[in-house]
Amino acid sequence: MGEHVHVRVQDGMDVSATGQLVETYRCRCGDTWTKIYPVEGGARDGLPG
Repeated sequence: MGEHVHVRVQDGMDVSATGQLVETYRCRCGDTWTKIYPVEGGARDGLPG
């Protein structure tokens, strides 16, 4: 069996109650990720799941 490589496909985009942009990604294996862009700028990767 081959090695699995995660392919992150954008799953959605939303704005939180505090004004942060929240992007969600998924892989066909079921893993998910969240990327949050704070109001002040920059980006922070969330934890899987």
